[in-house]
Amino acid sequence: MSVHIPKLQVPLNERLLKLKESFVQKFGKAPLFYAYAPGRVNLIGEHIDYCGYAVLPMAIEQNILAAVSVDESQTIQLANTNPQYNDYIVSAGDIKIDRANPQWHYYFLCGVKGIQEHFGLAAPAGMQCVVDGTVPASSGLSSSSALVCCAGLLTVEANRKTLSKVELAETCARSERYIGTEGGGMDQSISFLAEEGTAKLIEFNPLRSTDVKLPGDAVFVIANCCVEMNKAATSHFNIRVVECRIATKLLAKKKGLDWSRLMKLGEVQAELEASLEEMVQIVEEVLHPEPYSREEVCQCLGITLECLCKDILSPNTQHVTHFKLYQRAKHVYSEAARVLRFKGVCDRATGGAVRELGELMRESHASCRDLYECSCPELDQLVDTCLQSGAAGSRLTGAGWGGCVVSMVPIDKLDSFLLKVRESYYQPDARRSALEKQSLFVTKPGGGAAILFEA
Repeated sequence: MSVHIPKLQVPLNERLLKLKESFVQKFGKAPLFYAYAPGRVNLIGEHIDYCGYAVLPMAIEQNILAAVSVDESQTIQLANTNPQYNDYIVSAGDIKIDRANPQWHYYFLCGVKGIQEHFGLAAPAGMQCVVDGTVPASSGLSSSSALVCCAGLLTVEANRKTLSKVELAETCARSERYIGTEGGGMDQSISFLAEEGTAKLIEFNPLRSTDVKLPGDAVFVIANCCVEMNKAATSHFNIRVVECRIATKLLAKKKGLDWSRLMKLGEVQAELEASLEEMVQIVEEVLHPEPYSREEVCQCLGITLECLCKDILSPNTQHVTHFKLYQRAKHVYSEAARVLRFKGVCDRATGGAVRELGELMRESHASCRDLYECSCPELDQLVDTCLQSGAAGSRLTGAGWGGCVVSMVPIDKLDSFLLKVRESYYQPDARRSALEKQSLFVTKPGGGAAILFEA
């Protein structure tokens, strides 16, 4: 596997041609190069990357594509082919990101700022960019991270620097936190490390990826429940991150570990040298299922309320009064075990693989719904519809609270599956029916980010 991002000479297809025309119309000159970064679908391993655990995503064909020119202007001018996204101009050396207002251009500027800071660029290149996206927004397919990755990649190219795929992934994962989302790095990692034809097991600390060959007799279908969820615009996501952080500290304290330096549930397992199954048992023994109040957390840890707010809670979780620590930790350890079992089934490639993988996906959704509480009625309805329509397994994918479901469908059932899902979920509802074309599609593992030049 190449450690650096490919730079490809390509003939202009219809989409690139239209993007070039938009660019010329906007800026009166041709772009110098193009950059693209794919979205992703996470097959299994939800809400565990920020706890230090491996995940199993694949890149999808939907991506963020940008046309770019470079000059000495010291300004960054952004435009989007989608008219609902406004143009934006900012000084290249003075980028500020408004966390309270997560607009599209701020995600883009996260990527730019992350690269500028990584290289300590005193006089960063001026750029003109027109962005075109085919990843549905707020759908759980990583449109925002793909935008951050694309921006980071094109900033490296515009400033004539080089970074490996792993360094780019790690830099973009850190820089997305400028907008306030405390993610774990899965989205950025698969966007850069993906290779066509294979899913990836992505592991962290250090970041590495392993090919996972999926069964040839099934396909993955993505279906959008048509409820949008912008994880930076709500505190749902960061509340879960904080609950996992508090659970880490309580488990560590009860087990006699140095709890003050531990931040992730994965670190507790490593210190205890326990299996994931043993960690589930420890959670059941040590934590109670009733929510913990702030006062109880402080009492358990022997800290003040001020210390909890300053050192453990994040800026947009200061209002939270109760924490479901037992449920969140139990989900994380059991989901981490399911990821490893999923990879094991793929590696063995036995006759019953599709059925076994489907069962793991069903278990994953149930855990996301009941223990992590990151589903919503529409996602649950869509998962049930997919299972009744012939899917071997179906689960929410991405942050949840809206967005997409991923289903594993035996190839011989694909046509009837698509027909039944259309008839049961999309057609009875006028809004869903109007969105169906971009909401229900078959996908296969796509390649990672690249820089493109006109052939």
